[in-house]
Amino acid sequence: MDWLHAIILGIVEGVTEFLPISSTGHLTIVEKLLGYQIDDPGLTAFTAVIQIGAILAAVIYFWKDIVRLATGWFRGVANAAHRDDPDYRMGWNVIIGSVPIAVVGLALQDVIEGPFRSLWVVVGGLIGWSVVLWLADRRGTLSRGEDSVTWQDALVIGSVQSFALIPGVSRSGATISAALLRGIDRVTATRLSFFFGIPALAAAGAMQAVTQAGNIASTVGWGPVVVGAVVSFVVGYASIAWLLRFVASNTFTGFVVYRVALGLLIAGLLVAGVVEAV
Repeated sequence: MDWLHAIILGIVEGVTEFLPISSTGHLTIVEKLLGYQIDDPGLTAFTAVIQIGAILAAVIYFWKDIVRLATGWFRGVANAAHRDDPDYRMGWNVIIGSVPIAVVGLALQDVIEGPFRSLWVVVGGLIGWSVVLWLADRRGTLSRGEDSVTWQDALVIGSVQSFALIPGVSRSGATISAALLRGIDRVTATRLSFFFGIPALAAAGAMQAVTQAGNIASTVGWGPVVVGAVVSFVVGYASIAWLLRFVASNTFTGFVVYRVALGLLIAGLLVAGVVEAV
């Protein structure tokens, strides 16, 4: 892979990872436009591994929250007297919410890395989930904050997060939609998307780095992977800060419009034969 392409893809990853517009979908589109074979195992691994940079940005941004939740969880595990602490409950919520996507991801790994690597799948994910996000944004009561989140909420949100394995759906878009439909406010829903995403994406990236090391070395090359991850870290940190400010006073309508427009554009290019699906 050309290092300029690695920088471009790192920027795309950093910008889109935490916005409800699908980083995998955008990476797939840009990789195809740059002339790559999008179902190549090495490129699929590259897409997953450079996410580690964006995830590291989220870890640093939310470091105080992560330490607070981890401390509360360990304290509650060790001493029943601390189990009324909201941080203890949220620690369990993060664990519960991270399990479904791990189970589904491992069970459907061959499908995710094979048939799902198609621009038609991306188009379907972008447009189809836009309807869900739009409905959730309008029907959610926005009446609940972080301290009210239960393990049942975590299980539902984590299960819906599994739909993000379909390129174009968006992991943050799935978790935010589920949280809004559970009555959770926009800022809390967005924060939950970060908390639930960090374990899942870090594990996925690490697994691809280990199991696909040979394919990465022989196709993309480790140099571009490192460059892409570093760029995604820098851009991702800025993206997190912007998104949290944005959702504090705005709806998700702009993202819905963008998703539908991009989906229709790619569908038009596919029908016209300008680009191929894989």
